[in-house]
Amino acid sequence: MNNSTILVAGAGGFIGGHLVADLLRRGYENVRAVDVKPMDRWYQVFPEAENVVADLKELSACRAACEGASEVYNLAADMGGMGFIENNKALCMLSVLINTHLLEASREAGVDRFFFASSACVYAADKQVNADVIPLKESDAYPAMPEDGYGWEKLFSERMCRHFREDFGLTTRVARFHNVYGPEGTWDGGREKAPAAVSRKIAVAKHTGEPEIEVWGDGTQTRSFMYIDDCVAGIDKIMHSDIEEPINLGSDELITIDGLVDLVADLADVEVTKKHLLDKPRGVNGRNSDNTMILDRLGWEPMTSLRSGMSKTYEWVEAQYLAQSGQAADPTPATVPFKAQPELV
Repeated sequence: MNNSTILVAGAGGFIGGHLVADLLRRGYENVRAVDVKPMDRWYQVFPEAENVVADLKELSACRAACEGASEVYNLAADMGGMGFIENNKALCMLSVLINTHLLEASREAGVDRFFFASSACVYAADKQVNADVIPLKESDAYPAMPEDGYGWEKLFSERMCRHFREDFGLTTRVARFHNVYGPEGTWDGGREKAPAAVSRKIAVAKHTGEPEIEVWGDGTQTRSFMYIDDCVAGIDKIMHSDIEEPINLGSDELITIDGLVDLVADLADVEVTKKHLLDKPRGVNGRNSDNTMILDRLGWEPMTSLRSGMSKTYEWVEAQYLAQSGQAADPTPATVPFKAQPELV
């Protein structure tokens, strides 16, 4: 199967770039990487892959991308951190066109397997009201009350995958990602998530001598964060499993946002003070992954500790910040993030 064409949609993004790298490392010879961004804005570019710039919201682009493919990985979406999600609900919802058209094109092309990257944002809000949260199990997505905009798109697209499997026989797999982080991703510009945003703010504090860190909300919100290597490994395991229903893919190591700041400050060996911005988007009060199903079905779960993953992430973000501020060599073009809008995080 290493000679079959593998399509990675959203390959210019954070997770997509790492997935392409992993497929190439494992010997896949025909990897088609597709993203809507100009190639100089992709986070990682690999000359060994077939790199294509195309808008997968268009059915014709999806048909071209799926031609000859045996597996399709759909990681394409218009999304970002909480600031972006809460202020761009329509843009997030429009990603439904990508998954719908990719499914139809995959069916027409006779694709063997289709993977959809869903999100923990599908989970009912009333299950996430306390910081001391009960880990979310897969059944908690219903009765439906997902994150407005982004969460609804993900939940609808999950159902589309189910019905294409049931009605047309297309083998579909769905993973609900829980806060993926790591190097080679968005670290400033408004779409970055908490681990990268905190890393950048700590780097700025360390190198400017200004110790105050802005934290959205009161800092008591709890989250779990999954390192990118675990995410890529989980994608492969779920794609090639017999698990037909959506399944959690996330760490169950819970931490507060204030705790995340303290962890990164300790890694950077710098003392900071926190300024809590209570008028900024903070998301749900608590969210964690229940890994009972993935352990039962795969005998595996994400295992990278938050400290280990954040050490690598902070080191990378600090290098990007220093390069951008003229204190180090410029980063390679493949690691320069796409700045879509003014800073929101």
